[in-house]
Amino acid sequence: MAQDMRTVLQESRVEQAVMDRYAAEAAKIVGENNISANQADLLSACRDYWPANSIWMREGVFPALPQLVAWPKTTAQVSKLLALANQEKIPVTPYGEGSGALGGVVPLRGGVTIDLKLMNKIRVLDERNLLVTVESGLNGALYEEELNRAGYTGGHFPQSLRCSSVGGWLACRAAGQFSTRYGKIEDMAVSLEAVLPDGTVFSGRKVPRTATGPRVDHLLLGSEGTLGIITSATLRIWPLPEKRHLASYTFEKLESGLEAIRLFMRAGTRPAVVRLYDGQETGNHFPELGDKRCALILLIEGNARLVDAEAEVIDDCVRSEGAESAGAEHVEHWLEKRFNIGVASMLFQKGAVLDTIEVTTNWHNAYTTYLVMQDALLGVEGTMLASGHYSHVYPEGAALYMTVVGFPGGDKISYYKKLWQTAMEACHKEGAAFSHHHGVGLHRGLWMTDEHGSGLEVLKKIKDALDPEGIMNPGKLGLEEVQLWQK
Repeated sequence: MAQDMRTVLQESRVEQAVMDRYAAEAAKIVGENNISANQADLLSACRDYWPANSIWMREGVFPALPQLVAWPKTTAQVSKLLALANQEKIPVTPYGEGSGALGGVVPLRGGVTIDLKLMNKIRVLDERNLLVTVESGLNGALYEEELNRAGYTGGHFPQSLRCSSVGGWLACRAAGQFSTRYGKIEDMAVSLEAVLPDGTVFSGRKVPRTATGPRVDHLLLGSEGTLGIITSATLRIWPLPEKRHLASYTFEKLESGLEAIRLFMRAGTRPAVVRLYDGQETGNHFPELGDKRCALILLIEGNARLVDAEAEVIDDCVRSEGAESAGAEHVEHWLEKRFNIGVASMLFQKGAVLDTIEVTTNWHNAYTTYLVMQDALLGVEGTMLASGHYSHVYPEGAALYMTVVGFPGGDKISYYKKLWQTAMEACHKEGAAFSHHHGVGLHRGLWMTDEHGSGLEVLKKIKDALDPEGIMNPGKLGLEEVQLWQK
């Protein structure tokens, strides 16, 4: 039985008699075929791509297990499932496609996992107003394909596109690879429909902007299932671009590339893709360029005349910082390989511990944050590589992505914790924010006080007001202490 499997983060479980009662009522709501306590279903809904999960599961150990999985098809069904769970004080873990990287779906206290994958329809495509209303369980790649068939793009292309859901994007404030042009998911979100823990359903207005008080529906953005469940969203869309311009450049120094990006963002250009790699990552991703220079790849798309104008402005800016043109083929290579995680999988199979740590900086500390974090990560015994690139750039700064690979001699979980503690201390020291788009989940909750200070207490008050029984995704976002996962 699943409950006999060894778990390492299971803080508690609901009495089986209570779960049996809930399951019987849930079956009336969603149908017998849409609930399960089978071992395979519980295992499939107990984890995400948090590296700690992968370390444990290779050892035959599981982080924590739900006691039931339910698959609703409608917002009304979600409402009834939540109201019933609230009445019975049963923990609820919302689940999209499990592509998160920080343990956000680990069911620390058992209970029910509400899997939204059957809520997978585009409800309304509003071409005149460039809006789409989509259910939160729709797979990201299928969402984009359906829009493309109608002549539009959603503009959101995370690396997890093929294994993530629209609701998951909203829940963790995700960013896609084309975010400099189209924005992060919170920039695309016009309104949300959501269900609160007591079953209350509410939604926001589908209008461009409002000044009618705080947007309550937008409060759910980034809440990671701790305040309720997002069931659908109305998002901005764009016509498919008329033209694409691909260009790459190399710089002698990483600082020169950063300054060039700052200049063309200051000038008002908004290329879709801007990625600046340090020498190590340039050598890894573009071996023909070697590792002595730093590569910048650019993709500009949209109206043909605007694309041409942006390309000219950007070329002037990068050449003013000593860039050398490297052609379009490196961008084509990146487009072809951008969803490929084969190297990471191979390293993991060979016993490596690896992760990506994305933080967000302003321009004044973009380079120093890279230096300090790299130095800190390389200082942890067992670390073999700590490299970085910048992406998701803005007029005010950029996201820095650190990639770390280690082969620790001792306990891998202890090494993993030390890596993160070291990285977060360096990030905080340099004044960077500790997440740009992966969210918080369970793991980053350890540093939420450092990030928010007294603001975290305000968030806890909101949590207590909306979820007084504390049923929604317990232990996440640093809203409460997790006894079995400490620094």
